[in-house]
Amino acid sequence: MLEMRPDCQRCGTDLPAQSPGALFCSFECTFCATCSAALDDICSNCGGELMDRPTRSLASLVKHPASQTRRFAG
Repeated sequence: MLEMRPDCQRCGTDLPAQSPGALFCSFECTFCATCSAALDDICSNCGGELMDRPTRSLASLVKHPASQTRRFAG
C-alpha cells in the first residue's frame, strides 16, 4: 500500500491523498505538479521518473489512512 505522503518535498505544498496533483517516483518521493515540472519530471532525490500519484477515496482513507509525516525540509 502506498504511504501517500502529505506534502511536496521541494516546496511543502499540501498534497491530500484524496486529491489529484501529486507526482511521485518509485521510492514515493512526492512533489506537487509545479515542482515536478520545474524538475522536468525527474526526481531530484533518486533520478527516477515522476508519475501521477493515484488518489485514495475518502472511504478507503478511513480504513487505510495516509501518512501524516511531512517530508519538506525547508
